[in-house]
Amino acid sequence: MAKGYGRGMPGMGGGMNMNMLKQAQKMQQDMLRMQQELQEKEYQAASGGGVVSATVNGKHELKNLVIDPEAVDPDDVEMLQDMIVAAVNEAMRSADADAASTMQSLTGGLNLGGLGL
Repeated sequence: MAKGYGRGMPGMGGGMNMNMLKQAQKMQQDMLRMQQELQEKEYQAASGGGVVSATVNGKHELKNLVIDPEAVDPDDVEMLQDMIVAAVNEAMRSADADAASTMQSLTGGLNLGGLGL
């Protein structure tokens, strides 16, 4: 082995200085706090011109579903089902977009996908 290799850089604590370590710990704490806030946040979307409205949280749980009685046509249940699916999916897309945007602003655009974020 060449002289000087494998021992880390002198004075750098094995390659990472204390300031970098503190910054990484703070970012980790901030990310955990943001993830918890995002999970508790609610997102709403509507379909069919507002006759169906769905509310989900950041954990992708359906919290509320409102259907205007005018949307209920016994001869066309399929359309109502489609409007429900559309509203729920749009609310979930809103939750995902908010989570991605929030995490990107927190990480400064770093790609941390391998960390499950």
